[in-house]
Amino acid sequence: MKPSTKLLSPENHTLVLIDFEGQMAFATKSISMNELRNNVAVVCGASKIFNVPTIVTTVAEASFSGPVFPEIEEAYPIASSNYIDRTTMNTWEDEAAYRAIVGTQKQKLVLAGLWTGVCIVGPALSALEENYDVYVITDACGDVSDEAHERAVQRMIHAGVKPLTSIQYILELQRDWARQETYVPVTNLMKKYGSSYGLGIHYAHNMLNH
Repeated sequence: MKPSTKLLSPENHTLVLIDFEGQMAFATKSISMNELRNNVAVVCGASKIFNVPTIVTTVAEASFSGPVFPEIEEAYPIASSNYIDRTTMNTWEDEAAYRAIVGTQKQKLVLAGLWTGVCIVGPALSALEENYDVYVITDACGDVSDEAHERAVQRMIHAGVKPLTSIQYILELQRDWARQETYVPVTNLMKKYGSSYGLGIHYAHNMLNH
């Protein structure tokens, strides 16, 4: 009856959202921007619902890359969320970002961001070398081509990173539908951003009323 320690729970990890900014999004071709934004909304919403320690970091926000996605700012408003702006492409090499990540004292790190081959590979491989357990939400990442994204994911998996998807992430945190305190927020989030799965929940809830 004891769940695997390899599973994510609300208490055992930190979420790091990296460079979800306009300039990075404009060149992202491995996933449609519609799908990416929905997946990011699911991830942000999940971390907010389950009170997961979440770090939002940007690169050259004011001078080049622009503001974060609206879906992130909705969950984590810039005025109260202390976004960390960097010059380094590798988040792990930025002192403020590094201190914020390790300061949460969680051994599991979950990463998502743009681009997969630069902004995610760098911190993922660096964290592995410091003995962190690293997960990447691959459908909340994107790159300049399918090839760039897939090779980056493949490289990280070979190194020991664990891939998962946005819906897998939120359901792994919920884990039990009897968890009533999060049931309604989770299903409402999925109805809004969960594509056909969310539509199925919407259908079921309405049909049960009949």
